[in-house]
Amino acid sequence: MKNSLFLILILLASCVKTTGTVAPPTPAVKTDAVRGVWLTNVASNALYTKDNLKQAVQFCAERGINHIFVVMWNKGWTQYPSDIMEKTFGRAIEERLEGRDPMRELLDEAKKYDIKVYAWFEYGFAAENSGLGAHILTKYPSWAALGADGKVVVKNGFKWMNALDKNVQDFMLSLLKECVQKYPDLTGIQGDDRLPALPSECGYNQNVVDLYKFENSGAVPPTDSKNVAWVEWRSKKLNDFMKRLHTDLKQLRPTLKIAMAPSIFPFAKTEYLQDWPTWVENGWVDVLSPQMYRYDIAAYRNEFDKIINDQISLQKRNVLAPGVLLKVGSYTPTQIFLQQMIDENRKRGIKGEVFFFYEGLKDQPDFFGKYKDS
Repeated sequence: MKNSLFLILILLASCVKTTGTVAPPTPAVKTDAVRGVWLTNVASNALYTKDNLKQAVQFCAERGINHIFVVMWNKGWTQYPSDIMEKTFGRAIEERLEGRDPMRELLDEAKKYDIKVYAWFEYGFAAENSGLGAHILTKYPSWAALGADGKVVVKNGFKWMNALDKNVQDFMLSLLKECVQKYPDLTGIQGDDRLPALPSECGYNQNVVDLYKFENSGAVPPTDSKNVAWVEWRSKKLNDFMKRLHTDLKQLRPTLKIAMAPSIFPFAKTEYLQDWPTWVENGWVDVLSPQMYRYDIAAYRNEFDKIINDQISLQKRNVLAPGVLLKVGSYTPTQIFLQQMIDENRKRGIKGEVFFFYEGLKDQPDFFGKYKDS
């Protein structure tokens, strides 16, 4: 009798324990396709407290987002604690984030929902914007990208590092490697319209000029920065860096994903020397999210036509996850237009996209209520 009573008590305890167990969070979305969003440190507070990050991840999961591309290089600082930045510039992380490791916090939270996380190196080779990031060129003035007039190039408010300089390339690659090694559960890294990139107005630093002369029988670079041959020569140099980036990071971790979010083509090449169709065709990119930021469906379709007809071969189309504009300033697309863009992606066999940016999810509750099923 005592033994029977003992067994009954054990079974009752087991039932109570099972009943009280909290079910694990539901995965964000059951698809291998990239359903992503960019998480920024501009116009958003999601990164600035651990609770905010936790809420952001849950918010994304509930709306069918399974990839988060989180900014980790902006305004001249990393958004993760970097030994390289501490040693080089005296600060390990963006000032508002000191004492925390937002990437670690995000990775731990995202794992609960099976959300993939990419480190987005947004600023790339852009050194400074409105004075933020000035410490880079102050310490290393030789890193500045010069125009034909011998002055530091400023484009769209940004001063640029010379992306064709080996020291600059080594610095940028060291940050990428550090991030990959520091976070073994990181899914991948992502470059932007500034990585690898350089305004076509740049390229007149003496070391670049000397190399051009050496490779072109003593000829000097054209003063016309948009000269086709001059654009081609410099873009090939950036292609060399893209290949090196891919090779070095894959050697660290073969399973690492390399993602890129360049401007549309050929604007990307003529304005920023980004020859991304070559990156794709050479297999240097695992996820490509061209910034197809258009304001009507006809313009969106036109860009799509150019990409799939002229810029990416059929065999490489599986890397495509278009960048879709969800919010910028006071602009948000109508729900009808947003649905049209997603429908256009699906009609063309593209199962995923990346939205710019996280805060825009909140402006489209009806759309993202059913996005998981799109």
